[in-house]
Amino acid sequence: MTRRKRRNHSSAFKAKVVLAALKGERTLAELSEQFDVHPNQIQDWKRGLVEGAEDVFGGNTPDAHHNDKEVEKLHVKIGQLAMENDFCPKCSGATDE
Repeated sequence: MTRRKRRNHSSAFKAKVVLAALKGERTLAELSEQFDVHPNQIQDWKRGLVEGAEDVFGGNTPDAHHNDKEVEKLHVKIGQLAMENDFCPKCSGATDE
């Protein structure tokens, strides 16, 4: 038996296979045959989706916390610039005619 060359599957393909597995209409053996993927690979993809499902809905990701800090800094900067513009309208280029 010859070994098959290593394949890289697209995210869309993996999602299609995992969703078919989650439906439960077919066994892993049937899905494996249909999609030409080993049953263990389907199980791994399925496990990855289930474990990462929280991230899909904006769970406790470090990026979300980082973004909150960045927004806070930007709001402070906007407030500072608004105060400077109100204090010195001629400096900001605004004219009252």
